[in-house]
Amino acid sequence: MQAYKTITGFGSAYYEIQKSKFYTYTAHVESEAAAREFVQSIKKKHFDARHNCSAWVLGEDSSQQKSNDDGEPGGTAGNPILEAIKQQGLTNVVVVVTRYFGGIKLGAGGLIRAYNHSAALGLEASAKVEVKPVCVVSAGLDYSLLGTIENWIRSNNIPSRDSTYTDKVTVRLLVEPQNVDTIQATITELTAGKASISVSAPEYLEVGK
Repeated sequence: MQAYKTITGFGSAYYEIQKSKFYTYTAHVESEAAAREFVQSIKKKHFDARHNCSAWVLGEDSSQQKSNDDGEPGGTAGNPILEAIKQQGLTNVVVVVTRYFGGIKLGAGGLIRAYNHSAALGLEASAKVEVKPVCVVSAGLDYSLLGTIENWIRSNNIPSRDSTYTDKVTVRLLVEPQNVDTIQATITELTAGKASISVSAPEYLEVGK
């Protein structure tokens, strides 16, 4: 498992050059089926447009990539959109750029720049988040130790989930896998070995924009 950046929800942008109008739409997706469905929804929305060009990148390692020129000259639309996604280091993203031709030809170079710029504008308008693998480190404590642990959590800005309060209190910390051993050791030291500690398998979690 590895950290990656993606967008949340949807985004959109508009760009006009030489009377050609470009409408950009972005979405967070996690499968090729979802990406295709989003592309089709934009094609339905802009059924009267000459071109609805698209690209997507999928997978935590960005290994699934696809682009479509949708009638534009080969390599002038889909690939520039794909490059915009890659330039921003994003994955699990689909981008569709709809073009209404304005009667003035842009040329291959102009098309490449226009589609790349339009995609970049759409991505810049999209909320971004970093997703990291984390483990939940749960520590069962006597109430007498809670103040010490809470002060340590606050001082080190350690993200956490809600605590559980029964005969003991259980605090749950969200820890990147490479830091688990250090966190466990610190809890053990702070509680003089009186904490009951368990660690979950890693899971993906949005940790910051």
